[in-house]
Amino acid sequence: MIRVAVVFATAFAGQIPAPPDAAARDLDGRYANSPLKSWFEGLHSSKGACCSDADGTALSDVDWESKDGHYRVRIQGQWWDVPDEAVIKEPNRAGRTMVWPIYYWAVGAPLRMEIRCFMPGSMT
Repeated sequence: MIRVAVVFATAFAGQIPAPPDAAARDLDGRYANSPLKSWFEGLHSSKGACCSDADGTALSDVDWESKDGHYRVRIQGQWWDVPDEAVIKEPNRAGRTMVWPIYYWAVGAPLRMEIRCFMPGSMT
């Protein structure tokens, strides 16, 4: 049996998009003049550069939580544990909670997702 896997590194329509000054990758140049552009491009976790393979997605406060020193995020109606090595250690200059998921779709298999980076917000 041959499995065909397609990797999608984009945010789903049901997610809240990042505000214009909080874009992750800037494939078409619309955020070229954002004062946060170089900061976003330099973000990384222990898993690697955040914007290299994934688009950042801003989360509402109801879609993430911290429990027992670990984070969880709700994406596509499902809760996912954030690996400790995906948490960005520097201050959040964008202010919004953001996650950089990489989706793995395989024919006949359930959704698989890897969280490349996570940056908690202020929960306000």
